[in-house]
Parts: sequence; structure tokens; C-alpha cells
Amino acid sequence: MSITIAPSPWPAPPARQDGGWRFGREQASPLAWMFDLRRNVSITPRQLMGCYALLCALSLLVAGGFWLHGVMVVSLFTGLELLAVGVALLVFARHAGDRETIMLTQSEISVVQHVGPAVEQVRFRAEWVRVEPVADDGSLVELSGEGRSVRVGRHVRPELRVALAQELRRALRLARAAGAQAVDHET
Repeated sequence: MSITIAPSPWPAPPARQDGGWRFGREQASPLAWMFDLRRNVSITPRQLMGCYALLCALSLLVAGGFWLHGVMVVSLFTGLELLAVGVALLVFARHAGDRETIMLTQSEISVVQHVGPAVEQVRFRAEWVRVEPVADDGSLVELSGEGRSVRVGRHVRPELRVALAQELRRALRLARAAGAQAVDHET
């Protein structure tokens, strides 16, 4: 038995131009970091409505053909089917815009969670925030401090939540360092 090692035919990935941030973006002025975690949606609500309208037209055309041939019960089942599909698509479209936005400045971290029509915002002082996993490696990331806590990372794959927590910790360290430098310059 022999082993042959060949170079990879795939090119090496280019160096990251964003400072190594996967989830966050560093804002230059004022010094801040923004983490915009969105639901992975492959179709927009407008496209979804277009598909549903096309499905309705096709189903009603077929039901109309059966109606003309005297089979009227097909229209009843077509109506029930379109109603059920419409309700399911409405529930899906309602949550298509779900996202979590984490904004970190030198002194404050703000978490805004959009879940359906509800919007929840929590603010912490940056120097008091702890970033911890809730349970194990695939669990949500918990931001806690000042007697409050919020869980983030719902729209991040479980195997990437550890990387999200590491980036949040890195951004917090940088924000604290920038805040300490700002205090030193004032004195």
C-alpha cells in the first residue's frame, strides 16, 4: 500500500480584508462594532406572494376544469388546500425578517432582537458584560450583566456559535481598551 500526496487543486482563500471579523463589522467613526445576525431566507416575502399567486391561479384553473365537467367537490378541496398553504406561507413570511443586531461602542452594548412584529432592545454597560454559552458548544450565546441577560445567536448555525462568542469577547476587549485609552487622554 502506498500513499500519494498531491497539492490541492483549489486556490487558497484570499486574506480577509475586514480584520478577521466573520460576524461583525468594525465601524471607524466613532469606534464601534456591529453584529447583524439575520435569518437565512432564500425567498423574500414579495417573491413568496408571487409564487402563491401562481399556485392559486394554477389550482383554480384545474378546479375550474373539474367544475365544468360536473365534479364540484374538487373546488372545495382546492379552496381548503389554498387556505392551508396561504396560512403556512403567512407564518413563514412573518418571520422572514427576523434578526438580531448587536451594536458595541466603547461604553455600551445594545442588543436589538426582531422576532416577527415584536422588537426587544436590551442595553448593557460594556465593562460589565459577560459572554458565555448557555449550555454546551452548540447552545445560544448569553450576554449578561447588571442583573439582566439576553441570549443571541438564534440565526447562526450551532457549530459557529462558539466563533460568534469569541468575536464578541474580542470586540469587548477592544472596546474596553479603547475606552481606557480615552480616559487616559482625558486625564
